[in-house]
Amino acid sequence: QVQLVESGGGLVQPGGSLRLSCAASGSIFSINAMGWYRQAPGKQRELVATIISGGSTNYADSVKGRFTISRDNAESTVYLQMNSLKPEDTAVYYCNANIRTTAWANGWNYWGKGTLVTVSS
Repeated sequence: QVQLVESGGGLVQPGGSLRLSCAASGSIFSINAMGWYRQAPGKQRELVATIISGGSTNYADSVKGRFTISRDNAESTVYLQMNSLKPEDTAVYYCNANIRTTAWANGWNYWGKGTLVTVSS
């Protein structure tokens, strides 16, 4: 069984910063892509950023230049550094990882339960 546990959410003023973390644990053979998604009230879940095992990254246009995704492969952890936060960044942020549990298994997408980020003065 695989678990993803996020941490680091909270309340921050506009222009402030937060750092989210997501640790994967359990029966992990390898982790392919890891990423962050978010869902604001009344909206669909959307991609924020992804990072593959080799380190290549992809960002939503709305966060480019403000957010940075990184990962620690040894710790099976992905981070999201969020700077210059705006009220429109308010959402529940979900961690996602494509994980192989054995050498012969296909990768499967796992999700964390989410952490709330509120940007407000």
